[in-house]
Amino acid sequence: MAVSRWPPGKAATYGHTGTAVAFVISELPGERAEALFIAMAALVPTAGEHSEIQFDKVGAPEPPGDAHLFQQDHSMKLPHRRQFLHLAAGAAALLAMSRVGAAQAYPSRPIHVIVPFPPGGGTDLTARLMGQWLSERLGQPFIIENRPGGNSNIATEVVVRAPPDGYTLLAVDSSPAINATYYNKLNFDFIRDIAPVASIAGQTQIMEVNPSVPAKTVPEFIAYAKANPGKLNMASFGNGNISHVCGELFKMMTGVNMLHVPYRGAGPALADLLGGQVQVCFGGVISAIEYIRAGRLRALAVTTASRLEALQDIPSLSEFLPGYEATDWKGIGMPRNTPPEIIDKLNKEINAGLADPKLKARFAELGSPVLPGSPTDFGKLIIQDTEKWAKVVKFAGIKAD
Repeated sequence: MAVSRWPPGKAATYGHTGTAVAFVISELPGERAEALFIAMAALVPTAGEHSEIQFDKVGAPEPPGDAHLFQQDHSMKLPHRRQFLHLAAGAAALLAMSRVGAAQAYPSRPIHVIVPFPPGGGTDLTARLMGQWLSERLGQPFIIENRPGGNSNIATEVVVRAPPDGYTLLAVDSSPAINATYYNKLNFDFIRDIAPVASIAGQTQIMEVNPSVPAKTVPEFIAYAKANPGKLNMASFGNGNISHVCGELFKMMTGVNMLHVPYRGAGPALADLLGGQVQVCFGGVISAIEYIRAGRLRALAVTTASRLEALQDIPSLSEFLPGYEATDWKGIGMPRNTPPEIIDKLNKEINAGLADPKLKARFAELGSPVLPGSPTDFGKLIIQDTEKWAKVVKFAGIKAD
């Protein structure tokens, strides 16, 4: 039997005694649609009771004139209803097996991890730690590509437009949850266009100051800032970044006046904080903890509701400002329509890494407890923080230029 491709954009309607059972293949990726069509064609018997499948146009050109399986009226003889349902079930099983097989073979080539910030920051370090684990585990390189700019929007758009084949990943942090309100218009909808794969770690932000600042506690800092209004520079890792909104939340709750100075990522911001060009920053623990331990920065408080296990000597901001709480998180996303079998496989491997004592201890050393969970769990976290930060952004009246 000669088989031609399923006409793109065609809906096949099976009719039997006045009852129409419709199924649409146009929404399936091309390879899956073709597989389903070939499976159906292969199962069609040459004799027996038949009904018709009629192809109705749904916005695509007519099939080519030499399509072997289509008659002049674009109809094709198919089995009786019961035979047809058996045929469809067999085709669905064939597709399921093909997807499972693809997931088992994944990955078969290098994977690119797009990081929205420059090297040296918490998101970058998290991506490199997990990328190394996955590379050793799966036998393929996980190539880190830093694409800073637009508070993660540039990198996100790269991944949104990438093929949904599992070979382009997005190193995700909480920035998209803020961007949804901070930016008036984006070329994508993060919740719609990025498929959550797995959360990796929760990153506590830390209120850190240059040692030249005389304050050694949060109350002392508040008193010093109020005595010197507008003279303290507050660094952030970018406009609308988690470090920015954490600082804005602090300003709102204390009434202090500090000048916001945005940078393109953690590396440049910390360089100027160390140099004394700016005096305070609400940066991530991962990127600053080594400077704090070396005494080059002074930690005043963490932004979580309670103290960190790894940093018990550093108080929580909520001890001085009841109700203050902010946590960043890191994870992995993929383009929407990535096969769920690939998402589930990568989720399983990431969770295996988070359960590994050595990798788990490494994250703990960086003050970043691991966050294992399912893709659904990660999706819920993204939605929850999107709603939370929307309130802060609106209250503070901050918007992208």
